Amino acid sequence: MVTIASFIFVLGILIFIHELGHFLVAKKAGIRVEKFSLGFPPNIFKHKVGDTTYCIGLIPLGGYVKMAGDNPLEETAGAPDEFLSKPIAHRAAVIFAGPFMNYVLAMVVSFGLFAFGGGEFITDPDRVMIGQIQPDSPAELAGLQTGDQIISVDGHPVSSFDSLRYRIYAKPAQAVELVWLHDNDTLSTSAVTAVRPLRNAEGGVDSVGQLGFTEMTLGRVQYSLGEALVQAVNDTHWKVAATAFFLKEFITGNISSKAVGGPIFIAQLSGEQARRGAYALFNLIALLSINLAVLNVLPIPILDGGHLVFLAIEKIRGKTLSIKARTWAQQIGLVAILGLILMVTYNDIARLFLGY
Repeated sequence: MVTIASFIFVLGILIFIHELGHFLVAKKAGIRVEKFSLGFPPNIFKHKVGDTTYCIGLIPLGGYVKMAGDNPLEETAGAPDEFLSKPIAHRAAVIFAGPFMNYVLAMVVSFGLFAFGGGEFITDPDRVMIGQIQPDSPAELAGLQTGDQIISVDGHPVSSFDSLRYRIYAKPAQAVELVWLHDNDTLSTSAVTAVRPLRNAEGGVDSVGQLGFTEMTLGRVQYSLGEALVQAVNDTHWKVAATAFFLKEFITGNISSKAVGGPIFIAQLSGEQARRGAYALFNLIALLSINLAVLNVLPIPILDGGHLVFLAIEKIRGKTLSIKARTWAQQIGLVAILGLILMVTYNDIARLFLGY
């Protein structure tokens, strides 16, 4: 239930903000909006206010804003409140508003996290201190307790959590010799690590060792409102750059298609982050909002970026593309999107049942 509820919550926010951008700018431009829908039919809610019918669909995998005269393949009346009757700049603003609102959402969420939740965790820079211990984990069975300090693993001194993780990861389902401090007493034992699946850059899964405890934290770095704003701007732009880099690497084949996930993967992530707390869940929302913004501005027909390309061509030529050209372009875009959907769906199912 946590996974389902968090998935609907996360996706609902992302879709609502995206479509709200289209809706608000369309209204501002004097375009008649016929329908505002969250989710796809069958509808579980439907209510008309003025010219607009507001809907909530049972399938929460998207949404749309239907504007009067927004489809050049359909017959239009040429009324002044129709989408195609507006200047190119107004139409471009309406289209771009969706991805831009996702960018704004990420910025606002990041600002809230930094301003009220703080930044990165503060940990002891010179010692490996044990935080939370998972029940029935190798760490608990070995007698480790919260507040203990790990001194060495297999005779190798460890002074940072990264150095500890490096040695434990390398020995899945194997015995490791641990030495630690507990209330000024030096203790030692042998513990057999658990096996944890860890996704790699190629989209596959590696098996790594795990003892089952987290590093003790001493709170988070606190920021003033001004510092939080700077951190939010930097964090949001880092997410944009990271998303663009991932797409480039994926398109050029440097990243496996297995690394791409769909709705089921997002649901799993949402559930995992929700269990970790509100901070982790909203950080995921900020990341996914940037992902959605960047993906939507790709120059692929049927996406917002594809429509912007059509408008740019119209501006250069002084007239719209022919119906035939637009139809062909949209069909190509549809095939590309359907191919992507099939790929991510296969990946999601494979993760669930094949474990990769």
